[in-house]
Amino acid sequence: MKYVVLIGDGMADEPLEELGGKTVLQKANTPNMDYIVRNGRAGLARTVPEGLHPGSDVANMSIIGYDPKKYYSGRAPLEAASMGIKIAGDDVAFRCNLITIKEGLIADYSSGHITNAEAKVLIEAVDSKLGNDTFRFYPGISYRHLLVSKGGLGADTECTPPHDVIDQERLSHMPKGKDSGILSDIIEASMPILKEHPVNERRIKEGKNPGNSIWLWGQGFAPEFPLFRELYGLRGAIISAVDLVNGIGIYAGLDVIHVPGATGYLDTNYKGKGEYAMKALEDHDFVFVHVEAPDEAGHMGDMKAKIQAIEDFDEKVVGTVLKAARDYGEDVTIMVLPDHPTPVALRTHTSAPIPFAVYSTAEEEPDDAQAFDEESVKSGSFGTVYAADLIGMLVRSGQQ
Repeated sequence: MKYVVLIGDGMADEPLEELGGKTVLQKANTPNMDYIVRNGRAGLARTVPEGLHPGSDVANMSIIGYDPKKYYSGRAPLEAASMGIKIAGDDVAFRCNLITIKEGLIADYSSGHITNAEAKVLIEAVDSKLGNDTFRFYPGISYRHLLVSKGGLGADTECTPPHDVIDQERLSHMPKGKDSGILSDIIEASMPILKEHPVNERRIKEGKNPGNSIWLWGQGFAPEFPLFRELYGLRGAIISAVDLVNGIGIYAGLDVIHVPGATGYLDTNYKGKGEYAMKALEDHDFVFVHVEAPDEAGHMGDMKAKIQAIEDFDEKVVGTVLKAARDYGEDVTIMVLPDHPTPVALRTHTSAPIPFAVYSTAEEEPDDAQAFDEESVKSGSFGTVYAADLIGMLVRSGQQ
């Protein structure tokens, strides 16, 4: 048996009045995910354990088969692994967003989805002025970057994800608690550096949001994972345009496969991800495919963009994999699911259980669920399960 797990980040949502009480998943045209439900089995999964923040780090770690209650140590160290940054024993890695501040408000967590090239120049400018023996800044992708501190500094500081506080007062959400004064000073010191930078001056002239402040959050020490093949006896791979998800894969010993044109945004190469996933099965038993676009649309509060992202995911990722799986020389099990809800009305994540469905090209009896959405899967045979158990359930089922 071969396995493909397809993750549409943030696809799940809540009923919207403008959709007549439907969710965006119920409204979207998703014939391929619906096929998987009607010809397979479905249910709900809890991807976020009680007491943990409903971040993509926690949720995707669960889906990949690692219980966050046991293995989670912070978001930024996972991104550091994907970026090739070594985290020593007492180093603390922070997510360092480039954000837009307007009139004292956090106006944009992504600086208008700033380009990689522009962001690299800005972060290097910050590092040249603020980097020292204690702090180093590392450029990443678009608005997503890293700060690494020495000696455990900031490990216990309370930091807020910027996408959770859009259009709210910046000063109300600055770091709090131990070492908060030092981290707040760094954020404050970044602002004059970035405000006067030619990159931002040009973006403003072009009508784009500038990256006029850094924002620190998601910190932690390097985690320790057992290898995926040791846990499940299978060789796995991962496909994502997001450092966070690839970082989980690296710690798990999965092979990271890069797809040309994969952006982590609405313009990503959906079809390429599906094609590369099926090609990966030639020398892997298991492949995880992560698509960020629905989550980005949810954070933007853009209902139409989220519906489009879900439909693109269904047609170009799920459809590509499903068609190829039917013609594949071996049996293939496909699981499709979001990692968490990102309701467009809230513009942030929630920890509500998410819908999932499993289909195998091997003959099996389908259950009663008929469509891939938050309500329909409740009639599925899985009931509600803990997401960190899903991979083990798939593997045991495939071995029968």
